[in-house]
Amino acid sequence: MSRILSPLLLFLLLILPAQTQDAPILTLVTHDSFNVSEAVLNEFQDATGITVQILRSGDAGTMVNQSILSKENPLGDVLFGVDNTFLGRALEAELFEPYRSPELAQVDEAFQLDPEHRVTPVDFGDVCLNYDVGYFEAAGLDVPASFEELAQPEYNGLLAVQNPATSSPGLAFLLATITHFGEEGDYTYLDFWADLVANDVFISDDWSDAYYNQFSGSTGSAGTRPLVVSYASSPPAEVFFQEPQPDTAPTGSVIADGMCFRQIEFVGILKGTSNLEAAQQWVDFMLSRTFQEDMPLQMFVFPVRGDAALPEVFEAFATIPERPAEMTFDEINTNRERWIQEWTETVLR
Repeated sequence: MSRILSPLLLFLLLILPAQTQDAPILTLVTHDSFNVSEAVLNEFQDATGITVQILRSGDAGTMVNQSILSKENPLGDVLFGVDNTFLGRALEAELFEPYRSPELAQVDEAFQLDPEHRVTPVDFGDVCLNYDVGYFEAAGLDVPASFEELAQPEYNGLLAVQNPATSSPGLAFLLATITHFGEEGDYTYLDFWADLVANDVFISDDWSDAYYNQFSGSTGSAGTRPLVVSYASSPPAEVFFQEPQPDTAPTGSVIADGMCFRQIEFVGILKGTSNLEAAQQWVDFMLSRTFQEDMPLQMFVFPVRGDAALPEVFEAFATIPERPAEMTFDEINTNRERWIQEWTETVLR
C-alpha cells in the first residue's frame, strides 16, 4: 500500500502549489463596521472561485489615511468604505483604478459622484441626532428640533458627539453645522460649537464609544447622555437586536431640515492590484441585489440600488430625511483640514 501512496502523495505535493497560485485571493480593505452574511459571501466565492480576505482598518478616516500612506505597496485589491466626507482626499491621492460597473444602470445618478468612475457607490446613510425616547418622556422635555436648541440650558450635559478628526460621523455632523451656521456673520459654526462646549457636550474619539458607552438609549449601555450623533438607521437596529423585539423603537432620530448629513459609501479598485478581474467582479457583486438586500441588516445602511427591497424593520422604524444638509465633496476636500483645525482649537483647547 505504501508503494502506491508514496508516488500519489508526491504528485499531489507537486501540483497543489500551482493550483493554489491559480485560485484568486482578493483582499478587501475596509472599515471596522463592514459586515456581510456568511451565506452571501460564500455565494460569491462559490460562483467565482475567488477567496475573499477581509482586512478591517479602523474608522473610515483611518482606513483612507493608511491606504494613502501605503499606496506604493497597497494593502489589498479593493477598498470599501470611503465616504463623501473623505472621498476628495482619496481621489486626490490617486488611489483607484477606474471601472464602470454595468450594475450602475440600477443606481440613481445622484449617488454617482465621480464621473470618472474611480469609485462606485454602494450604500448611503444619514448622520442625525438620535435620542433616548424614554428619557425625554420621563423628563417631560421636548426633543430638540434645531441646532440652536442644543445650546440651551435645558440640554446641558445631554449630548455626545464624535471628534471629526477621527470619526466620519463626527465629521459629517460638523459639516451639517457649517452648512447651517456658515463661517461669516454674527453667529458662526464656531460660535455654536463654543456654546456646545459651555453646555457640557461630550466628545468621543469614535462612534462606538459615543453610542455604546455614552448614549443612554443604547441597549445595555450605562451611558447617561440621551442625545448622540448617530444614524437615522440606528432605531431599527435597536429594535432588531432586542429579544423579544419591541413594538416601538426605544430611540428616535431628529430629521428636521438641514440637521442630517447624507453619507454615501464607495468601493474602489486599488491601483497596483494584480487581481484586476477579480476586483471588478467584487465591485459588480456589491451592487447586485443579493448583496444590496443583505446589507441593511449587516451594516444598517440603505442600498443605492433602486430595486433592492428593504427589510421589514427598516420599513417600520427607519426614517429618511427629506432635506439633509448638502455640500459637494470638492468643497469638503478644499476646506476639511482647515475646518477640523478650527474645530479643534475651539472645542479641545
